[in-house]
Amino acid sequence: MALQDLTPQLRTRLSRMERAVGWFVFLATALLLFGFGYYLYHTAERKGWFKIKAPFHTYLQSSAGLNVGDPVYMMGFEVGQITSVRPRPPRDPHNVEVDFEIHEPFFRYLWTGGSYLKVNAADFLGKRQLEVTRGTNGYEIVVTQPVFLKTVNELKGLVVKDPGEWQLSQDVFDKNSNIVYQAYSVLTASNLQVIAAMGVDSLYAYDNREKDKHRIVASWDGRIHHYKIFKPGDDSAWLHAMETPPVSDQLQAMIVQVQQALPNVLALTNKISVVLDNTANATSNLNAAIVGTQPLLTNFAALGEQLREPGGLGVWLLGTNGAEQSVSVVADVDTNLILLSTTLDHLADLTSNLNAQVQANTNMLGAISKTVGDADDFVQGLKRHWLFRSAFKKENKGATNAPPDLAPPRKP
Repeated sequence: MALQDLTPQLRTRLSRMERAVGWFVFLATALLLFGFGYYLYHTAERKGWFKIKAPFHTYLQSSAGLNVGDPVYMMGFEVGQITSVRPRPPRDPHNVEVDFEIHEPFFRYLWTGGSYLKVNAADFLGKRQLEVTRGTNGYEIVVTQPVFLKTVNELKGLVVKDPGEWQLSQDVFDKNSNIVYQAYSVLTASNLQVIAAMGVDSLYAYDNREKDKHRIVASWDGRIHHYKIFKPGDDSAWLHAMETPPVSDQLQAMIVQVQQALPNVLALTNKISVVLDNTANATSNLNAAIVGTQPLLTNFAALGEQLREPGGLGVWLLGTNGAEQSVSVVADVDTNLILLSTTLDHLADLTSNLNAQVQANTNMLGAISKTVGDADDFVQGLKRHWLFRSAFKKENKGATNAPPDLAPPRKP
């Protein structure tokens, strides 16, 4: 049916339907494009397409276990990825060059003091991964603030115009290689005059009012002690690498050590076998000795039974009649002690009576002393008389302990 054959009412309704379908298709297309754009934006944000990426490179001995696209880690976070792994040219001192990127803001943790690259084993199948360490001091390795190379005269004019706004991007040394001014020092007219007197014509500096760019503009070069201005898309910062051998190489070295140590291990096992045989012989001899000591142990057990009985130790030491004999001896000793005590009592009475008589007669001691002296004189006179001299012969005449005869001989 042609459109001209329709009634005006049907043609009006059809045109309205066509407009509604057109608007629906337009809105659906717009929603589809918006959803696709939203997906692309979040994918780019998730993958860091809008973040600043700092290019780095390092040199390794081997590329084993490293592939393009592998993640780079810092403090356990995924902070970048490997962009290139390629061999160095012939006669180059390095074997492999690895390029990688560090995303914002993690490249701001990389400083000249303490930051380096570690190559760690990721598994036991030879896979390796890169890890960068966080710096603690020094200068930032890469910066996003523009660095300018200007003459000292230009900087003098800029410092006078904008005091306190320009800072050094390099270390300044004197003729003796001593640092006079460090990087990030604020430039003034006085220190620029000192630098000019040292013979320096130009300096690397930056304006601290300048906003950061959306790319890395310079990196610190420790060999020349200043920030090297990047050429967009061409330059990258160098990071020192500490490389551990792959797990396969470590296993191979371990196998070689095991092979070298295997003869010593076998010799050691032979010695252990001999020691075990000697130990078995010693235990068999010890078993025989223990069997031989069983009667002795039985006798010791019987002796212990006797000693545990009341008075067993005395019976064991003195015999069966020893106890009765010891009892009789103790009884005799007791009787003798009683008699001795009685005798001592009598002697005490005698001495007490003598003491009483001496105390009663005070002249008795003088008389006794005089009697003893007279008796001694009488005996000495008999010794000197010719008739009784032979009765008092001296013995041991030549003895050295004999008292000398001091009395002179008397004539008859």
